[in-house]
Amino acid sequence: MKISTKGRYGLTIMIELAKKHGEGPTSLKTIAQANELSEHYLEQLIAPLRNAGLVRSIRGAYGGYILSDVPSKITAGDVIRVLEGPITPVEGIEDEEPAKRELWIRIRDAIKDVLDNTTLEDLASHSEDQEPEEGYMFYI
Repeated sequence: MKISTKGRYGLTIMIELAKKHGEGPTSLKTIAQANELSEHYLEQLIAPLRNAGLVRSIRGAYGGYILSDVPSKITAGDVIRVLEGPITPVEGIEDEEPAKRELWIRIRDAIKDVLDNTTLEDLASHSEDQEPEEGYMFYI
């Protein structure tokens, strides 16, 4: 499964809104500038997120967007499904031979598990100095 820029940038929007949760609305312009992204592209991504009920828009001079729920209740899977569609590593799983079908299902379930158990709160509170759970091992 390959996540496109829609999913990646949409997740960026949501992480930025999670970081600012409780501080009032955040404009797309602010998010675009902070992440060196196209504001126009972010405007295209926010509509499906709003239609899915993940964000709310606030009108006015100091308007922008806020999360519709607390960051601990919105998962990366929620965002990716809205912007990328269903999570599936291969098309036509049902037509595969049993051994390969089982592999594709296990891969799909592993991806779903990671996305559905990673909240915006987890992503927003991540810092650069945190190391991965398993360190990298280099052999020369």
